[in-house]
Amino acid sequence: MKLLVICQYYYPEPFRISDICEALVERGHDVTVLTGLPNYPEGSVLDAYRGGKNRKEVINGVNVIRSFEIGRGNRKATLLLNYFSFALSASYKTLLMKEKYDAVFVNQLSPVMMGIPAMVYKKKHNKKMLLYCLDLWPASLTAGGIQKDSRIYQLFSHLSTWIYRSADQIAVSSTMFQSYLNDTIGVNSSAIVHLPQYAEALFTEQVEVDKGKQFHFVFAGNIGEMQSVDTIIKAADVLRNDASIQFHIVGDGSKLEECKALSKNLGLKNILFHGRKPLNEMPNYYSLADAMLITLKDDAELSSTLPGKVQSYMAAGKPIIGAINGETSEVIEAAACGYCCEAENASALANLIVQFCQHSEKEQMATNSYDYYCKNYSKERFLAVLEETLIKMEV
Repeated sequence: MKLLVICQYYYPEPFRISDICEALVERGHDVTVLTGLPNYPEGSVLDAYRGGKNRKEVINGVNVIRSFEIGRGNRKATLLLNYFSFALSASYKTLLMKEKYDAVFVNQLSPVMMGIPAMVYKKKHNKKMLLYCLDLWPASLTAGGIQKDSRIYQLFSHLSTWIYRSADQIAVSSTMFQSYLNDTIGVNSSAIVHLPQYAEALFTEQVEVDKGKQFHFVFAGNIGEMQSVDTIIKAADVLRNDASIQFHIVGDGSKLEECKALSKNLGLKNILFHGRKPLNEMPNYYSLADAMLITLKDDAELSSTLPGKVQSYMAAGKPIIGAINGETSEVIEAAACGYCCEAENASALANLIVQFCQHSEKEQMATNSYDYYCKNYSKERFLAVLEETLIKMEV
């Protein structure tokens, strides 16, 4: 197939869509990506893409077209400008596109507005649109402090409903998304397919690491408002006198400096911040971990999300310890690969970490984690479902 993929984020930004597109090329498809200017998670556009540079690239066989956008910055006002600047500029590009594609595939993270350029292309060329919902809108706004009765929430509610209902098919990364889209948005259940994420192959790599005599607990990923990484720091504070436990935070994001400041103010010696690392270095940190950590804000709507790091943790064959509600908690329990407590409960998270250290079947948890990944989240399964959905749409 000849595919137009639309996503505001793409390489060198750390999102799985790059791997998906390259895999589709390997399977014989012609893939063009319409994306923005790399600025995530730092907030400012990378120098290599300023001033009109590198607006068209070919990356590992994928044609990449970059549309103008304003950097995310570190304030809500600039983030809103970032969201709408891409939606508008990318829509203008699709309006001018003369090349015809067999279908449009939207990799929808936040914001949902990245679906608008796809709608423009769909209407102009009478093609079908598959939207892969990874962040549920407007539900995810409540975790950012926006009230459901506010005007801005109502605005995005109408906008989200318009975009979701415009898709011919919606793939969802979490089972809990299905009922929300069906009951709240009004999307017909026959138009929804469950498509959980997979992990890149490198996460299965094992690296020899000197762990010493300590237990190591690693959080890897974005450090933002939704991830509640401060819960891990507070748990580290509870366990500050246990010299056998060491915490590692690997990643970057809008809350990194705040988390560092909290750790410093508490005088913690048992937590290390490693910053953002290239993808190919991540197996080193995963191999260091006795267990991986996952946290999320205590928000009813946000809890329906299954963060992509769950698949990465499982692919690496690692036990998972979480302070998180909803879908992720259910998956950890179903896989019997770790422990979970309620979101934002630092003392409960600390207790689970101690419990894990004392557990005699850590290796069984690790085995369960990898086995569950292979049965439910493999890359081959993902690509097979994705291809089947796209091909059916073409017909």
